[in-house]
Amino acid sequence: MISLIVFLFTLLITATLLGTFRKSTFYSENNRFKAAGLIKLFAALGTAFFVVLVNPIDIERIDAGHVGIKVSNVGDNRGVGKTEYVTGWVLFNSWISRIYEFPIHQQHIDYEAADIVTKGGFRATIKPSFNYSINAGNVADMFQNLRVGVKEMEQGWLKNAIVGSVNDVANRYTVDSIFNHREEFESDIVKECNKRVSKWFNVSQLRTNIVPPTEISESIVAKTRAIQEVQVAENRRQVAVADAERKIAEARGDSAQAVIQASGRAEAIKKEQLSLTPLYIEYIKVQKWSGQVPSTVAGSNSGFMIQLPKHEKE
Repeated sequence: MISLIVFLFTLLITATLLGTFRKSTFYSENNRFKAAGLIKLFAALGTAFFVVLVNPIDIERIDAGHVGIKVSNVGDNRGVGKTEYVTGWVLFNSWISRIYEFPIHQQHIDYEAADIVTKGGFRATIKPSFNYSINAGNVADMFQNLRVGVKEMEQGWLKNAIVGSVNDVANRYTVDSIFNHREEFESDIVKECNKRVSKWFNVSQLRTNIVPPTEISESIVAKTRAIQEVQVAENRRQVAVADAERKIAEARGDSAQAVIQASGRAEAIKKEQLSLTPLYIEYIKVQKWSGQVPSTVAGSNSGFMIQLPKHEKE
């Protein structure tokens, strides 16, 4: 847009100075065409194109959700201390100034795979991905220290901070503990990283996507399987203990019931024995007597004898 405006403005001024808008420039008094007029027209066009090519005036728009800074390219320290915030449409001279635009909303980054060393000297591969945002109030200070745009910063300073944090935290964990406590491992990385970059950035939702070496993977799988088998055995033991306790409880219940029943029977017999008086016994005999008397009755001193028949001896 600014180039078109400069082109038209320059063409208008040059053409006016060269008189290309006058009829006499192209035609003589007898209406004969003048080649000099055409040359002046091309000269005006050429001048306008040249001015556009070397024109230092530029315009740029700072989008919503971004912070813009205008940096001076002149001075003793090439802009350090001459940085100002800008918003909206910005008109500037590209020969002496430059506009940088930094997003202050959440940005997502996926880095390429890199090797790290865990505690114990084992190597692993990571491919970190995370979100970050720039602290809006410190954009100028960040630029004065890093001196690069957002893309260069992502692949340079910020990448070194992220990978360095992962390495330092990984040195505190063994390989298997990383995979057994990955959430804790990655949370520690976020904390360590924010210690390093919190002045200018805020890092969140980091995922290391860590991949162990093949031999370590097999060892981890075997260890995990052994832990699972121990857990299964422990579960079975607990089930067996619970079943045995249930049977013991049932046996105790049956024994208690038998004791109660035997105690009841003993108590009943005891009460029956206490109730068997001589009078009660005679009463039972009378109740059971059929009413018949013996055909022979003898006293104790009657001298009654029964003579049995003799068998002849012959």
